[in-house]
Amino acid sequence: MSKDSNHNKSLDMIWRKPSPVVSVVGYSGSGKTTLLEKLISELKDRGYAVGTIKHDVHGFEMDKPGKDSWRHKKAGASATIISSPFQIGMVRDVEHDHSPEELMALIPDMDIILTEGYKKENLPKLEVFRSKVHKAPLFKGDKSLLALISDDPIDLGVPRFSLGDGPKLADFLIRHFNLAQAVALTRTKAALCKQ
Repeated sequence: MSKDSNHNKSLDMIWRKPSPVVSVVGYSGSGKTTLLEKLISELKDRGYAVGTIKHDVHGFEMDKPGKDSWRHKKAGASATIISSPFQIGMVRDVEHDHSPEELMALIPDMDIILTEGYKKENLPKLEVFRSKVHKAPLFKGDKSLLALISDDPIDLGVPRFSLGDGPKLADFLIRHFNLAQAVALTRTKAALCKQ
């Protein structure tokens, strides 16, 4: 095996390291999606590749009724992919509710993966809490809770960030998961692929 082959093999091992996953959780209407939008934008602006997984226990339809991919699925296709020069989307029948770990295989080249939902999974969690929505946080005393995102003065023994504090929350996640190294590897891989 050549020296270059060994070098590329060891780089591949580094790149296959699982991406850190963080679940943004909270009651319906607490502001999870708004927080995710801010956090995704903040991390992307800093050069990180951010993947997201949205968990919807009620099911969903990706395409609008009447569109071709919707029509293909309604006609009985087990999997439908829609592709353009800018993005790919897929709807596929499955036999069970997939865990974040199973879904991560579909987006292996991310520096971090943020999920919305998955309250019951054993993943690091950021809880969004507003006392106007519910009386008490969901994850008080839970060891999987990394931080509380709330404008209410609550101490759960974890860092607390305000709802509008995307930059400080991004700093926290970068430090917690050592993402500075991950983005460096992503840039190295991109540079090598161009050669």
